[in-house]
Amino acid sequence: MNIFYYKATDRLGKPIEGNLEAPDYQNAVAQLRGLNYFPIQVSDNQPDKNFSIKRPLQINGLRNKISAKDLVSITQQLATLVDSGITLDKSLSILVDLVEKSQAKEILTKVHKKVHAGSSFADALAEFPKVFSKLYINMIRAGEAGGTLAPSLNSVASFLEKSEELKANIKSAMIYPAILTSVGGFAILVLFTVVIPRFSKLFDELGAALPLPTKIMLFLSTFITNHWLAIIMVFILLVAGFIFYLKQKKGRLHWDGIVLGLPLFGSLAQKIEVSRFSRTMATLLSSGVAILGALNITQAILNNRMIAATMGQLRQGLKEGNGLSKPLQQTGVFPPLAIHMIAIGEETGTLDKMLTKVANTYDREVERSIKQLISLIEPFMILSMA
Repeated sequence: MNIFYYKATDRLGKPIEGNLEAPDYQNAVAQLRGLNYFPIQVSDNQPDKNFSIKRPLQINGLRNKISAKDLVSITQQLATLVDSGITLDKSLSILVDLVEKSQAKEILTKVHKKVHAGSSFADALAEFPKVFSKLYINMIRAGEAGGTLAPSLNSVASFLEKSEELKANIKSAMIYPAILTSVGGFAILVLFTVVIPRFSKLFDELGAALPLPTKIMLFLSTFITNHWLAIIMVFILLVAGFIFYLKQKKGRLHWDGIVLGLPLFGSLAQKIEVSRFSRTMATLLSSGVAILGALNITQAILNNRMIAATMGQLRQGLKEGNGLSKPLQQTGVFPPLAIHMIAIGEETGTLDKMLTKVANTYDREVERSIKQLISLIEPFMILSMA
């Protein structure tokens, strides 16, 4: 009998670590599953005494080494192989040969070894929490349990693809305002530090009385020129203070609440989060993940902490038998259209499909809102610089 050291979580997500006796690795994993634990790592090598499961796992220094685009491609290829009737073990072996990037190949090789040794696919993926998200792992786990691994892989790939598409649309739409802001800011800086000081000497020589706007411009120019180092230091301190403020739980919650209340920007942030919430829930539910578990995963994915905080209210409503639409309405942060569509999905028994429609609807709304916002920002910025 060998002693195996393990790191695992129970069904509530509480971290557990310890050791057990087993003849081999497969038997050790089976014993942990028999205890209703989800193995994260099982090894016959004793871990360092300072190691704690509560700290982020370092898997040979591999952190976020697979890009979102590559992850989508890998997932789609694996889904195709599994759907063709090839065993998961063989599919992973083929996939390792197909992948070109060394980082991805190394991670997939380790995953394949775990699966080949008897570990479940989800448990093998859980060894790389910085590469495979909780959503990814839980959907794979649900697919394995229900015998629908290929559809689950396709759903994950579709979700990742849609998420990246939304991010790309937002980034591409903000490129022009960012360039305009940078060029405008540089032009104003040159104006105050180079052009206006030259006019200042001319005005001094003339000795004529100057209007108030001109005096203000000259004062600002002199102040910036003489105190530029102090201005930079103050700016750096303000940025650092703001970052520190956002890293605090209460600070982030307060700021996200302010964002939701802003004209134009608040509506856009709400639509983005509604789309993200709906697509995540739809993907998880269609893969067989229980609705309470799906809410827990979705809460971690949402960027706006104010909206994420309402997930606790949704869980309580579900436990009381109120469904999803009624608690959503009570939160006051979800738009009526989304709530109405979700209510129809609950009544017709097609909640996952209706959530997908909600996500698609608000994806289009996000694109429309971004275009509208840019059309308003552009003349405002030009007018401000003028």
